[in-house]
Amino acid sequence: MKNIASLFILILVIGTASCQDSKDKKAPQSVVANFQAKYPGETDPDWHLDSNGLWEANFKINGERYRADFEPNGLWVETENSIKKSELPEAIKLAIEKDYKDLKITEVERVQHYSKGWFYDVEFKQEGKKMDVEYREDGTSL
Repeated sequence: MKNIASLFILILVIGTASCQDSKDKKAPQSVVANFQAKYPGETDPDWHLDSNGLWEANFKINGERYRADFEPNGLWVETENSIKKSELPEAIKLAIEKDYKDLKITEVERVQHYSKGWFYDVEFKQEGKKMDVEYREDGTSL
């Protein structure tokens, strides 16, 4: 009986340890160094390893929340911050009204990407599914 109880406890401990959230992991030094170089005033981001293997740094600048993504080797990928629909450039609002007026906007982000530059990511909900459309400031989609 003791062996069964010991085995059960061992399985429970192993199972709990294997389910630890990636929040508990530390970002590699190259990731931290590149984050600090890009955002020198930000010293205490919350780090998470996402499902794509990118390190996410969550932090605030002037009270606004940001998320910066880095590859495991430290290369910066993109930085996003959520904005209100009302903060979208007028050209994007017009494009949405023209092309997606029947869809509900669920999230809007301003994004700086290493290869795409600055753009806006608008997430729509359509028949229970989410769809993202990326726009340049002039209202053209990527």
